[in-house]
Amino acid sequence: MMNRSQARSLGWVAVLAVCFALVVVLSFKVHAVKSEVLLAERQLIALERETLLLETEFETRASQRQLAEWNTVEFGYSAPRAGQFLEAERQLASLGETLGPDQPAQIRLARADSADVAEAASDAPMRSPVSGAKVTLASASSEKDAGAVFAEAFGDFLIEASPIRPARAETPKSSTKVAVAGAGE
Repeated sequence: MMNRSQARSLGWVAVLAVCFALVVVLSFKVHAVKSEVLLAERQLIALERETLLLETEFETRASQRQLAEWNTVEFGYSAPRAGQFLEAERQLASLGETLGPDQPAQIRLARADSADVAEAASDAPMRSPVSGAKVTLASASSEKDAGAVFAEAFGDFLIEASPIRPARAETPKSSTKVAVAGAGE
């Protein structure tokens, strides 16, 4: 049989074994929660990146009108036409051939004196260098001052960009006819 000191030491060993088992189980749970937190953080980072990408896309698409104006006025860009695409490598190779007698000359850089440029600018309307379309610029001698023009344009921009639209106090003609017809019956 066991004496009292052996039973007490055996009891302490059992308590220590139970405590050790609880610590091991608790550490496994802590590691499981820690891995879930890391996974959630990775998903948050991925969602933040996606949100940033979508915000950039939204801002880019919101300024499409401004980009279109820049493309037409400043750069003269337009959508490609069907005749601008090449069908085969031979067409590409033919672009490098020497010019024939009836073909226009190649584009060359021009050089002019500043006095000639000033005279030409005062006489002729300003045109886009690429498309050749007339370009009108706001001048300092315009009827409205620059601040008023900017405030008006910025106000229009804010109205167009706002997702909230003002309510219109118009009564539809079809609803008034329905109300009159309903009152007569």
